[in-house]
Amino acid sequence: MKFRIQAVLLTLLVIGVGLGIQAPLSGWADKTGLKTVASVDLNRYMGKWYEIAAIPMYFERNCHANTTAEYTLLPDGLVKVVNSCDTASHKLITAEGRARVTDAKTNAKLKVTFLNWFGWRWFAGGDYWITDLAPDYSYTLIGHPSRKYAWILSRTPSLPNETLETLSAKLKSQGYNPCDLVSQKQNGSLQGRFSLCVLTGQH
Repeated sequence: MKFRIQAVLLTLLVIGVGLGIQAPLSGWADKTGLKTVASVDLNRYMGKWYEIAAIPMYFERNCHANTTAEYTLLPDGLVKVVNSCDTASHKLITAEGRARVTDAKTNAKLKVTFLNWFGWRWFAGGDYWITDLAPDYSYTLIGHPSRKYAWILSRTPSLPNETLETLSAKLKSQGYNPCDLVSQKQNGSLQGRFSLCVLTGQH
């Protein structure tokens, strides 16, 4: 139950769905100046993603390692979101929610929720903006217009340093401090938590 409540809060902020055919340099910016990719192909974006790094949040404090998100496109156009992670005692905890596209022109802006009230889902919060995407869908960068939240997700448990350096530069260009992001422990990859600046040698 504790994780379910945390997951509600977490997903109101991120890890939902969406993505693009390619990640063009140009995109769409709102009044906060945060740009998204210009085009999204949801079918290609479905599947499992590993959290490589993120701005630490209170809601994830029980997630010790192997944080992932898995997306499935449903017949009604919503996306099923399943978030998972391991606790320090090696217990797997999961939570299921839904995401929906809020910008049909680009499909790059979504809202995610775990709130379900007698079958009715509330989508008022949880901005999930796709701000960068590899042409082959090997990684993505997720942002929030407040700049308080950001995630680097990958199809594999790790990313090359060169890719992390590129994403760090893109975060900075969007008004983020890359040093705020901290790596996530993943099996077969890093076994510690490090600032993105440390990982990229920019500290």
